[in-house]
Order: sequence, then C-alpha cells, then structure tokens
Amino acid sequence: MDNSPVRITAEETLSDNWYVLKKYSFDLRRRDGSWQAQTREVYDRGNGATILLYNREQRTVLLIRQFRMPTFVNGYEGYLVEAAAGLLDNASPEERIRLEAEEETGYRVSHVEKIYSAFMSPGSVTERIHFFIGEYRPGDRVGEGGGLEEEGEDIEVLELGFDQAIAQVADGTIVDGKTIMLLQYLELRLLKGDFL
Repeated sequence: MDNSPVRITAEETLSDNWYVLKKYSFDLRRRDGSWQAQTREVYDRGNGATILLYNREQRTVLLIRQFRMPTFVNGYEGYLVEAAAGLLDNASPEERIRLEAEEETGYRVSHVEKIYSAFMSPGSVTERIHFFIGEYRPGDRVGEGGGLEEEGEDIEVLELGFDQAIAQVADGTIVDGKTIMLLQYLELRLLKGDFL
C-alpha cells in the first residue's frame, strides 16, 4: 500500500526553453484523510550554491552587482547587490561554489564552509541553494572577476565594509534573499564572537 500523501495524476511540459516549466495535476491527502485534487506549475532550474566571502582583518565582504530581469519586470531597477552564486550543473556544491566565486569575484578561496541548504521559493521553484562562507585575503585575487560574457554576465565586484553591508540590508539597497541570509548569519556569528 502506498502511504504517499501525493498522487500525481498528470504532468505537462509548458516550456523547455531556458529551464523546464511543468504543470502538475495531483491529489493531495489532507490532514483529515480526504483527498483533494490540485494543480500547480513548477519551475525546475536545478540546484545552486552561494557564498559570502569575508575578510576578518579588514572587516569587509565581497559582493557582486548584476542585472536581474525578473526584478526589473517587478518594478525594481533590476540591478541587485548579491553574494556570488551559481547553478550546480552536475558539480558538487563545494566544487561549484569555488568556481563561481573565482569566476564572479576574481578571488580563489582555499577554504569554504557549508552552513546550510534552503529552498528559496518552494511554492513554485524546485531549486535548493547550498549556502557557504569563506574567508578571503588580498593575495587570493587571481583575476578580475565579472562572470562570463558568453553567459550574458556583466558583473561588478564590490568590496564593502561589513557594517556598510548590514546597513544596506536595513535601508533596502540589498534586497536579495540569499545575500541577506548570509549577511545575517555572519552578523549572528559576529555577535557570538566567532568572526570579524
């Protein structure tokens, strides 16, 4: 006997252009034991990883600034200040985030620490993001960063004071969820005396 609370009754691919958008029809077992028919659209873009690079001595963080079309069409200017991030593309989260950090910021970090994983928009997107922190030093810079032009990236690298970055969360300059989570994680560790 199947004890699953979900029975998928139909699956339809709506788009397979950039990533995959599907429409699922399913029966969901409610808490009272009854079954309810539902339909949802699910966007599958793969899983990703993100990292906040920080410098303990300088009390700085490395962030990036890039254009994000979904934010633009939602009434925002479109340019977001973010932590470096990328899709896994069949790599391990640690391997991918090391490559993304170097590609986007120009810094090669020797040690990264995974802190947690989270679903960022579970109502419609399958993506799970793996969150990392890593300490950088000026000598770790091996390139300019900026991302890959062939992937449409035109990334500005920003080195901000930690207090300045926290203030930008409060004043609405930094509005990217993953970046806010990473900065607040570092702030909590700071308050406990673990960092900076």
